[in-house]
Amino acid sequence: MSFLADLVVNPIFVSAFAAWTIAQISKTITYWFVSGELDWGRLLGSGGMPSSHAATVCALLTATGYHYGASGFEFGFAMVLAFIVMHDAMGIRRQSGNQAKMINEMMEFLGKMGEKLPVSEKLKEFVGHTPIQVLAGAITGVATGLVVVNVLK
Repeated sequence: MSFLADLVVNPIFVSAFAAWTIAQISKTITYWFVSGELDWGRLLGSGGMPSSHAATVCALLTATGYHYGASGFEFGFAMVLAFIVMHDAMGIRRQSGNQAKMINEMMEFLGKMGEKLPVSEKLKEFVGHTPIQVLAGAITGVATGLVVVNVLK
């Protein structure tokens, strides 16, 4: 089989990719309901509900555990990766989004005061996740991983 043909039947890859896709679509729909604005950029954007990062790594972890079992290095590797990604999403990435929001507000205020500012674009505020967003992504990932590994048996 060719590389691409092998990839599309690989339950570990398909689980991770499907979970990412489901989370990105869900995040776009959630943003639309909450804000009333349909922003197609959310399909590829970071931040928001649910976390596509958590969904991806939890689907990867679930499919890896199903395929290799908990005793193999593959599962251990996937688990460590999942914890790092989810911790980062709730920690550093979330804080950088909070800082971007504050800087954007300060720049807007200074602009209204007549200050000439070198920055013309707002900083990206949607970069991290709340614990609930990560939990929703993790649940999405585990559920997707279970479905995919059972479909591609």
